[in-house]
Amino acid sequence: MFSIFKLFFMLGWVSFGGPAAHIGYFRQTFVEKLKWLDDHEYGQIVALSQFLPGPGSSQVGFALGYKRGGLAGACAAFLGFTLPSVLIMIGLALLASHATDTSTFQNVVHGLKLLAVVVVADAAWGMYKNFCKNTLTVSLCLATAIALLVMPSITMQICVLIVAAIIGAYYLKPETAPITLPAFKPSYIPLILFIALLIGLPALASLSPSLTLFNDFYQAGSLVFGGGHVVLPLLQNIVGDNLSQDAFLTGYAAAQAVPGPMFTFATYIGYELMPFSPLIGALIATVAVFLPGFLLLLAVLKNWQSLAQKPRIAGALGGVNAAVVGLLVAALYQPVFISAVMLPTDIAFVLVGFFLMKQLKLPIIWLVLTFMAAGFGMGLI
Repeated sequence: MFSIFKLFFMLGWVSFGGPAAHIGYFRQTFVEKLKWLDDHEYGQIVALSQFLPGPGSSQVGFALGYKRGGLAGACAAFLGFTLPSVLIMIGLALLASHATDTSTFQNVVHGLKLLAVVVVADAAWGMYKNFCKNTLTVSLCLATAIALLVMPSITMQICVLIVAAIIGAYYLKPETAPITLPAFKPSYIPLILFIALLIGLPALASLSPSLTLFNDFYQAGSLVFGGGHVVLPLLQNIVGDNLSQDAFLTGYAAAQAVPGPMFTFATYIGYELMPFSPLIGALIATVAVFLPGFLLLLAVLKNWQSLAQKPRIAGALGGVNAAVVGLLVAALYQPVFISAVMLPTDIAFVLVGFFLMKQLKLPIIWLVLTFMAAGFGMGLI
């Protein structure tokens, strides 16, 4: 369990760039380097995370930990990957720092955004080679990317994934013959717990401020499809007039700049919303916003292979995997590329980053330090 925690803890400190970049970091670490699983299994986990509400990249990390060490491994992976971001967000709230407004901070973040371009592009290319091997899968990838570039929205993302699943179910044949596995049955305890909390918490919320906070963030985590960026408007509705606009925007900027899952923006808000017990508020909000997505994942993950080996389901997964590549391509442009690449020198650093990653096989931590230094240096020019 400690080795799982350590791996994800190290990744949690260097996983900049949002959910799409996290998927790239996970693939590079656990598929290419450690070989915990192959691209096919990894693609199934990514596809599953796209269909469930909650923090997509954190669900992928949770599932990787579960595959390696069961529920304890899943919890170790979650704690390791999330803890760095939680600590940073609590630190920002505690110090009420205005570092996000300084030019040095912005320059360093710019360098890290350029690293995200490298990571997401590498992930998109690697998954394209594995999941887009015929005309239909390439077409699904292309159609998904075009649809999300032209009409970017969570509704469109869900629609293209559903359409890709339907097309794949009817027109894609599994590459390998199905094997005999037990019939699919969901894990009922986490499923029942998810439903019970979703229905029961609103009735109990008025009993205490802590329950109110837990309910608000649990409901937000249950309704979010598409990852961290989507939870932000929901959290803004929760905050209302209880948090100043300046403080909210500071936390928002920090959530995009710090490593790890953007859902830890809830940590910052929870800290601010319970001034009489801020650390408890931060903990409650963090657990509540992540919990529903993990409960749903546990409900289906254990028997996911039994479901996935059925020909129709396998075809649907093939379609979804191709569409997920399209999602990564769209994310590579918006928000990753357009928020990072402003000048010809930015493209130059991206090209150098590809060389360092693919040819020199530079570890992630050194890539992060290199791009932080590059961002700082560009600010001095």
